[in-house]
Amino acid sequence: MSYSRPPGLPIVDAMTPPVLVLPGPVTRDEVRGLSDDVRALLHTSGARVVVCDVAGLGPPGLATVDVLARLQLAARRAGGRIRLRDPDPALGALLELVGLRFETEGQVEEREPALGVEEAVEPGDPAV
Repeated sequence: MSYSRPPGLPIVDAMTPPVLVLPGPVTRDEVRGLSDDVRALLHTSGARVVVCDVAGLGPPGLATVDVLARLQLAARRAGGRIRLRDPDPALGALLELVGLRFETEGQVEEREPALGVEEAVEPGDPAV
């Protein structure tokens, strides 16, 4: 039995995660609606990740941390998670300070060197 490969590139079903844009400062009253949006995006898209664009949140504070923690909790309960897009460096530092870890777009995974970084080779090391 033989199988001939179809011409052209293989078909790949690329899945782009849905994006939720968080506008300006988010009030505590808006958190429930945003949590519902995260759950709905996970359910309707079938994705396991919702990207939260946090570029428009403004200066970070504990209210921002509270919103992001609640969105992550809603996503986890729905079987997914959130990923941050364009966070302010101060927001990353604040999240780390309070002990919360969020995946960030473009972030290098742990234990992997950043692109363009070469490992040092000592003289006398055998070739691999």
